[in-house]
Amino acid sequence: MTYQFMQPYTFKNGVTLKNRMVMSPTTTMSSFYDGHVTNDEIKFYDVRAGGPGMIIGEVANVIASGKGFEGELSIADDGDIDGLSRLANAMKRGGTKAILQIFHAGRKSNDSILRGEQPVSASAVKAVFPPDSQTPRELTAAEIDEIIVAFGEATRRAIAAGFDGVELHGANTYLLQQFFSPNSNRRTDKWGGDRDARMGFAKAVIASSQQAIDTYADRPFLLGYRISPEEIETPGIRLADSLAFVDMLGDSTVDYVHTSMGSAHRTSLNDKTDHEPILKQLVQQLAGRKPLIGVGSVEKPADAEAVLEMGADLVEFIREPQWVEKIVDGDEASIRYQISPSELDELAIPRAMQDYLKGAFYSVMHFTTDPSVAVDYQNEAAPMEGFEKKMS
Repeated sequence: MTYQFMQPYTFKNGVTLKNRMVMSPTTTMSSFYDGHVTNDEIKFYDVRAGGPGMIIGEVANVIASGKGFEGELSIADDGDIDGLSRLANAMKRGGTKAILQIFHAGRKSNDSILRGEQPVSASAVKAVFPPDSQTPRELTAAEIDEIIVAFGEATRRAIAAGFDGVELHGANTYLLQQFFSPNSNRRTDKWGGDRDARMGFAKAVIASSQQAIDTYADRPFLLGYRISPEEIETPGIRLADSLAFVDMLGDSTVDYVHTSMGSAHRTSLNDKTDHEPILKQLVQQLAGRKPLIGVGSVEKPADAEAVLEMGADLVEFIREPQWVEKIVDGDEASIRYQISPSELDELAIPRAMQDYLKGAFYSVMHFTTDPSVAVDYQNEAAPMEGFEKKMS
């Protein structure tokens, strides 16, 4: 059977994907204590490369203060480049394009992870979720400038490591989202204020990364941006705010927009009278200016086709490693839609990740499609939906 998602896709800058399937960023929590790449991570991506057109690798912090969890990748120092190059090579096996997600966790961290340092954010406002969140320290103007530069430097390192692009992680309540949110940003300087002013930090980070691409890239190199459409806190980001933000992204230099939702068919969390799927509203707002990666509950080929029919250009998925290859070979009947804990080694799930999954989700693992993702219950402050929500 011929599927639309198996057709190639070419971005405006010339990067061509062999198909429209994008492996979702998946947190393995398996880096060394200093953020260096491990063999477990290399293996995890090597067995998943070759099928999807693009893999978005797990998130890497751009500066030490931006670390959000143990076992997290670092791209904060030139010493990280060699290991990241091995990671990029593994992801690119079989012609798959390799994208690295980069971020700063902001207040979504704690003083244990930061080795005694207080987490930082746009303002000194404690997060509602989780309840044991720590109150962050408000960043100074000089520190904000330093972080903006750090995103550009991280982009330079990703280019040197051989990746095909970077994705700015502006979703899941991390720092980029914290600056846009009226919940976490109460500043009165140029980095705070009304909705347009709160976009300033994201615009500056985009510009910093784009400058690095213009200066250092010797090949077409993608710049993506990921968003979470809503927050349920009051005050918080509402869908109208995100549509305005996406409109800004449509006019920016980013090459694509990536959503973060548990279901491609999800409607507004806050406005129960709005029955139009958010994905369709994002497509309408972009109006063809940027490609959109649709995401959420894509298990079967028909699910991927449905996302494209809603107007998305690419489809994010997390499934068994050979999901795409089995479709190419006409072997859809062998695709596994339930995974047992006994299959974690076969799926090359790193041991640290196995321990997390078995501890947090053992009771549901027999009924899920793929355990190869860590769940982030803060993602859009929405309830967990199996293994669809992820930390990166």
